[in-house]
Amino acid sequence: MAGAASWNTFTLNAPPAAAVAAGPPHVRRSSLALTALRLRSPISRSSGRFLSSPAPMRTRAVVDDDEWGKEGGGETESGVAVVEPPVEELSEAGELKRKLMDLLSGTDRGLKASSETRAEIVELITQLEAKNPTPAPTDALPLLNGKWILAYTSFSQLFPLLGSGRLPQLVKVDEISQTIDSESFTVQNSVKFAGPLATTSVTTNAKFEVRSPKRVQIKFEEGIIGTPQLTDDIVVPDKVEFLGQNVDLSPFKGIISSIQNAASSVVRTISGQPPLKIPINNTNAQSWLLTTYLDEELRISRSDGGSVFVLIKECSPLLN
Repeated sequence: MAGAASWNTFTLNAPPAAAVAAGPPHVRRSSLALTALRLRSPISRSSGRFLSSPAPMRTRAVVDDDEWGKEGGGETESGVAVVEPPVEELSEAGELKRKLMDLLSGTDRGLKASSETRAEIVELITQLEAKNPTPAPTDALPLLNGKWILAYTSFSQLFPLLGSGRLPQLVKVDEISQTIDSESFTVQNSVKFAGPLATTSVTTNAKFEVRSPKRVQIKFEEGIIGTPQLTDDIVVPDKVEFLGQNVDLSPFKGIISSIQNAASSVVRTISGQPPLKIPINNTNAQSWLLTTYLDEELRISRSDGGSVFVLIKECSPLLN
């Protein structure tokens, strides 16, 4: 996605030719080297790859005040070209990420986003993809490593699942994540559910193969239904919304507490059981994933159905 960028020749002022010829040999070499200085293809320090578009680069020459050295042939410091690193490309991508996070806030991973907000999100995603600092993500597998939290998706088949959060005080989707291990070439997709008494998760384990600099092929091998884990603090709300009306639960707190205690006992018993593993033998249980943007904290991927996924690295400040 990003190509090598060529910079125009940048010439530094050098001492006059006659003065160079008269000066010591090491000064002549230094001055000629500065005069012929040419900058080519700036490379990002963080990724070691060519930037997609060159940012302005400021260059300054530092030369010892006594450029001819002390009279009598003392040691002389030759001129040094100090190249300051390009930062505008990174700052522009950072600003786009900030705008994207602001838009995603309150959309419940895209479920509650209006059509206008979706259009703005798609536009920002496209702009970020054009500034992808990792043009070949599969060549930078260690950067893909770790747990990624889903922040947004256009995958419509997830919306009924996300919509379960509309059942107040019952169950909600607490987290959707993807964990990648580049050493074992495995991917784990996980959905964590939270209820008033316990939490549980549904997980799929898969293997992936690199098919191109941006694309991996994923084959699902196993589904796992986690055993419920008892919630640490169970709080009975004073009111719940039911059929559009607020229902006061205060008179029923004693009965509810007795039910909760009985349910907690059942959950504790179930929690001691191993998770339920379901092998996936269907040869059609495959998909491919195209990574279109990748840095240390943000990943944008597209699936074979055209859906887009925005994921944030666990513990990234973008999650705050």
